[in-house]
Amino acid sequence: MPNTPHIILKPLKEKAVKRHHPWIFSGAIARVEGKPKPGALVAIYSSEGEFLAWSHYSPQSQIRARLVSWNERADPESRDFWRERLEGALEGRRPLAADGTTTAFRLIHAESDGFPGLIVDQYGETLVAQYLTVGMEERRDLLNGLLMWMLHPITLYERSDIDIRQKEGLAPRAGLIQGKEPPKYIEVLENNLGFLVDIQQGHKTGFYLDQRENRARLRQAVERRVQLVEPPRVLNVFSYTGGFGIYAVAGGAASVTNVDSSAEALRIGWQNLSHNGFASAAVKDIEGNAFEVLRTLYEKGHKFEIVILDPPKFAFTQKDVQRAARGYKDINMLALNLLERNGLLFTFSCSGAISAELFQKIVFSAAIDVGRNVQIMDRMTQGIDHPVSLTFPEGDYLKGLICRVVR
Repeated sequence: MPNTPHIILKPLKEKAVKRHHPWIFSGAIARVEGKPKPGALVAIYSSEGEFLAWSHYSPQSQIRARLVSWNERADPESRDFWRERLEGALEGRRPLAADGTTTAFRLIHAESDGFPGLIVDQYGETLVAQYLTVGMEERRDLLNGLLMWMLHPITLYERSDIDIRQKEGLAPRAGLIQGKEPPKYIEVLENNLGFLVDIQQGHKTGFYLDQRENRARLRQAVERRVQLVEPPRVLNVFSYTGGFGIYAVAGGAASVTNVDSSAEALRIGWQNLSHNGFASAAVKDIEGNAFEVLRTLYEKGHKFEIVILDPPKFAFTQKDVQRAARGYKDINMLALNLLERNGLLFTFSCSGAISAELFQKIVFSAAIDVGRNVQIMDRMTQGIDHPVSLTFPEGDYLKGLICRVVR
């Protein structure tokens, strides 16, 4: 494209670009030719003058360029370019919506769907968008128009109110984009279970959609215990609005104890129980710091057959890894101490900076320190609507282990 600014890479820095990794860090750049504005389309060239890719320019971020196409003849500024990307993303989600038992899922998963810095989640007839990079911000009106035109939602709402926007020089923003003002709670189905979602104030865009398959795995584990042994006592730590707990109740758990620091989240969890007809189930809520609550439960001699640990992100960058590892180890030690012999631990990390290998080492270290013999029965990851591009392994952020305490 004529008059498009150029980024020239340093010698030997084109390898990752040729492998279609979508990020270029500031240290790989030799110079910028032209005067691109934040979010502008910029052509990437090797030190020898070879065209490599089209990108969005982000001068305030360490990720200086986010790549959108490796085809020199593509037109990344056109409506058709993004329409085709959106069609591809929607095609990958159609199986989830096919039978009507699930009405909430991720439609666009940022880089892995070719939209660097854009998240779009669907809750019934409501779409919730997060514009997290300056490149997507500059194309916000175009992309909002495509979402409305192709999907016809009743409501298009924005939750671009997270800290990552500051690294792009963007202020937080949240509110109605187009359509009807959303109700306080939106009712959705997940595997035929009903949930109330607060898209305006809830975590992320309102619900942890990435755990859908793992919640189903928990229900299956509870059902097997009911059939083969006896209904298990379940401890659901960092429970939020009770997702894992409700699946446990649906599977026939003898009791469920939810632990969360938010009284409001626990209150919505009770509404979700009633919403599914489980108001009379043996469910107990404990509001408080998870580490302190688990220590108290242990000191009082409580035991459980299944424990779920689904903590928030402990590590936001590589600088946080050592501190986060200590946190993950401590919470897993506490959980292992609360499990009966032959009990199951469903343990997760959603910190992208914590690799699956490191997370397994952390759980191993926790087991050694509390003297429990533990087996890994299976591994878990994010749902199929949160795909991971092979060229972008950083998108594989959620890792989980199903562990059995042998003794």
